Amino acid sequence: MVLFGASRQRFDETVSWLTGPQAGGLSHADLEQRLQDVGRELLRQLLQDHLDVRAVREQRVAEVVGDDQVPRRYAEAGHARGLATVFGKVSVTRIAYRARGVANLAPADGVLNLPVGLYSHGLRRLAAIEAARGSFEQATAAIRRATGVGVGRRQVQALAETAALDIDDFYASRRCAGCPDGDIIVLTCDAKGIVMRPDALRAATAKKAASSSRKLATRLSRGEKLGRKRMAEVVAVYHCTPAPRTPADVIGVPDAEPRDRRGGPKAAGKWLHASVTTGTAGQISTMFNEAARRDPHGKHPWVVLVDGNAHQIETIRAQAKARDQPVTIVIDFVHVLEYLWKAAWCFHTEGDPAIETWVAAQARLILAGRAHRVAGTIQRKITSAGLRPDRRKGADACVTYLLNKARYLRYHEALAAGWPIATGVIEGACRHLVKDRMDITGARWSLAGAEAILKLRALISNGDFDDYWTHHLQQEQHRVHTSRYANAVIPT
Repeated sequence: MVLFGASRQRFDETVSWLTGPQAGGLSHADLEQRLQDVGRELLRQLLQDHLDVRAVREQRVAEVVGDDQVPRRYAEAGHARGLATVFGKVSVTRIAYRARGVANLAPADGVLNLPVGLYSHGLRRLAAIEAARGSFEQATAAIRRATGVGVGRRQVQALAETAALDIDDFYASRRCAGCPDGDIIVLTCDAKGIVMRPDALRAATAKKAASSSRKLATRLSRGEKLGRKRMAEVVAVYHCTPAPRTPADVIGVPDAEPRDRRGGPKAAGKWLHASVTTGTAGQISTMFNEAARRDPHGKHPWVVLVDGNAHQIETIRAQAKARDQPVTIVIDFVHVLEYLWKAAWCFHTEGDPAIETWVAAQARLILAGRAHRVAGTIQRKITSAGLRPDRRKGADACVTYLLNKARYLRYHEALAAGWPIATGVIEGACRHLVKDRMDITGARWSLAGAEAILKLRALISNGDFDDYWTHHLQQEQHRVHTSRYANAVIPT
């Protein structure tokens, strides 16, 4: 055979066309489009010719024994399989080793690290990136634009699920990155609901959804999504250099002379993880694992930022106790402000400028470590104003919150130590990982599909996709190929 004869012929035909009169009259846009198509076909032919050369040069292996301990004593050349690649479809021909009653084995597949199924790892990589970025329909269109290969919506989803198989193993096996001396480790977590298919709901939610009645036949009304959602648990770990502040740096005085405020600590080395299957306890354990990976010797303070959810806090405390790891739990100050505003509306009319002054004053007291004092002030104000029960709900809720959560509102200590006191990182992560992708209009998620996309989006956000893909290909070679042999016929 003439090595790469077909490729050389295609190249010569392309050069001949480019130097001919037809190409000479085209615009640059037409030339780009034509060369993109012709170039992709040339690359496909180069790959095909290379695979054909490998088929001709393949040497018979002396002994092939499967993981079933059955020797394959018969070798048969010329066995071909198709492969859809980023350049187009090619055929891979190799020697098959056979024995009666068992599946054929082809060691050359392992050398090439061919995937199970039609689609190449290059297409799988592209499918993972595009499926994590937008809808599966958008992903199929993006793949066709980039490669000219048509991949169906369900195939894209299946490829994304396969692509995400090794993410947890990748992070569990990653070497310690550490963080700079003097920095603090910040752990933070939250949850966001995803509309699921009925078979993907937790038992209690599925029962509630089944017993509820629909107001409209063609869409869900307000509140009806609540019985069709499953919570995605999102966690984040980062480190930051302490930046001490005072309450005045956080809350200014309305209408007062402006002053320079010291900024808070800046997040660095941010790591995200999300799951719709693991649950709160499992995700908090994953969060602690990542923090321990960064601080294996316990040299740094650990601060946990939460929104006040009682179950979440108790799970964090249990995890810290089980690991004998000291942590300081701090409730997001923005949530406290929301309760203060609820109380403020009980005592002020809409548009009253005094409301801002009152809220700012109470907020600065809380930042100074006087949450109990503020609760007492609001309680006395409720009594003196003689508010009806329906008018005092916001104020009562604020008092209850401040008293119940006081142990986690020691902002004076956090500010003096230079720690963060807001959960902006995890709230932004929930918007990006969950809402921006999973809450696309009309989306109803399977458990496997939602889990894969969440993990891929977090992986990409962490900047770890390229390193992960190398790890994933290594795992695929072992899973699909080397594990099928009892003797070492595939070089690793």
